[in-house]
Amino acid sequence: MDELLRVEGLQAWYGATQVLHGIDFAVAAGSVTALLGANGAGKTTTLRALCGMVTTRGAIVFDGERIGGRAPEEVARRGVAHVPDGRGTFLDLTTEENLRVGGFTRGGRRALAADIERMYGYFPRLGERRAQQAGTLSGGEQQMLAIARALMLRPRLLLLDEPSFGLAPKVVAGIFEILREINREAGVAMLLVEQNAAMALDLADHAFLLETGRIAMRGEARALRDDAAVRRAYLGY
Repeated sequence: MDELLRVEGLQAWYGATQVLHGIDFAVAAGSVTALLGANGAGKTTTLRALCGMVTTRGAIVFDGERIGGRAPEEVARRGVAHVPDGRGTFLDLTTEENLRVGGFTRGGRRALAADIERMYGYFPRLGERRAQQAGTLSGGEQQMLAIARALMLRPRLLLLDEPSFGLAPKVVAGIFEILREINREAGVAMLLVEQNAAMALDLADHAFLLETGRIAMRGEARALRDDAAVRRAYLGY
């Protein structure tokens, strides 16, 4: 597959504290890549660095264009959508209003309406809750809404930060199956940060493991999943 995202020598800071120490990786168009590691390894920072939310150094190339140092809204307009940890839905807006906000950078009322219906096709529960305030949705429904709102940008790359966090196993399984369907049908590439390593490796094509801001291991997701030594040493299962 063609390379969609390439990262070379990526360093990142929060103030004077350096979190990433020169990591290199790539994401192929239409693929799913899992980013795994312990708490504090730098996973969330990696996603924030790609979106222009933290101070960085190094090369971030998306679809042949350098996007490092650009403002988050510019990165989004180029086709990178971010589903942050904590979901970040607008709690006082309805489900449908949240989706409309997600598509605000795009013109065309008819196309916007068609995409909202497409989101309800992926997430039927949201269609049932279209007029309901987002703050009254369940945790799983809010996570679905956060993903759907990001997809309203029609991104080529979806960055997902802990989509399973705080959700029941049955809800998580349903969300991951929808992500698989979106990747397969729409060809949206995904970079997935996830503590549930088994679920992430089952969805992903490739994976890399972060350890204190450096890449400790990388490879095909299936090979890492099936390697007992890797599971014991890095993945905790």
